[in-house]
Amino acid sequence: MATFFGEVVVAPSRAGVDDESAEEACEETPEDREIRRELEKKREVDVLWTLKSGASAGSSAGEPFACSKFIVAIGRNAAAFLSSFVLDSVCWEVVGVVKLWNEWCRTSNTTNVLPTDSFCLFYQLISDPTVLLCQCSCYVAEDQQFQWLEKVFGCMQKEGLQVTILSTCPVADYKTQESTLTLTSPFLKALKTKEFKEQVCCPLLEQPNIVRDLPAA
Repeated sequence: MATFFGEVVVAPSRAGVDDESAEEACEETPEDREIRRELEKKREVDVLWTLKSGASAGSSAGEPFACSKFIVAIGRNAAAFLSSFVLDSVCWEVVGVVKLWNEWCRTSNTTNVLPTDSFCLFYQLISDPTVLLCQCSCYVAEDQQFQWLEKVFGCMQKEGLQVTILSTCPVADYKTQESTLTLTSPFLKALKTKEFKEQVCCPLLEQPNIVRDLPAA
């Protein structure tokens, strides 16, 4: 039950549970704690950069580097769009990679990827090193999204940074008063923050449509 759109109300449970039984069920054994620690360690997100003289560096090493524009393509369709219309081996070079593991994907620290692989690679514009691209075709789980953001953006200077996110979703998820059968597919909508003062290249996304997962984060 909700009194207005967007409010989440937790309904009370009528199930009777013995307090002592509940405490015993919630008690964590040493084996459980060890398993949980190992799982948390395995799910850590590692960001490796090769920005300094071609040598690999950890995400926390060194001072934040200058970045004026950061374009992130999330999902296979958005990553394929960058490959087809933006990336050029002559103009761009790979400067970083994200390594992560979860139930839906496994990535590695290699930059030699196939189109069928799950990967997250960073590219730098050779003519302007402050412009970066990110192709992220892998699934980033909810408990890994904050790590991803913290470690990726923790390496960049925030002042003057413009971030553009490209992502896709099924037309069937788009909420509109029109019939989705009459919509041209694909079509483009935008969301922007109040800090973005430039002209938006397409119509804004209408309510009550929302963005989910890593693009929303």
